[in-house]
Amino acid sequence: QVQLVESGGGLVQPGESLRLSCAASRNIYSFNGMSWYRQAPGKERELVATLTIGGVTKYLDSVKGRFTISRDSAKNTVYLQMNGLKPEDTAVYYCNACQTGSCAYWGQGTQVTVSS
Repeated sequence: QVQLVESGGGLVQPGESLRLSCAASRNIYSFNGMSWYRQAPGKERELVATLTIGGVTKYLDSVKGRFTISRDSAKNTVYLQMNGLKPEDTAVYYCNACQTGSCAYWGQGTQVTVSS
């Protein structure tokens, strides 16, 4: 059973930064890729950033240049560095992991609120 545990959310003002962490219960290189999603109230869950096992990154257009996904294999942890936060970034952020044939692994989510 894979466990993903997110942390690092909180309440910040516009323009500030947060770093989210997703700690996996096993070697992150056992996954084909890991991603961050977010879901705002009344909206569908959307893919924010992906990091493949080969190191390729992809981002939602609205976060390009502001968010960075990275990993620390020694800690089995994936990060989402979020700079220049905007009110529209407010959402619950979820970590997701994919392995061959399945992207069924999800964390419990961490709330990010950007408000003045």
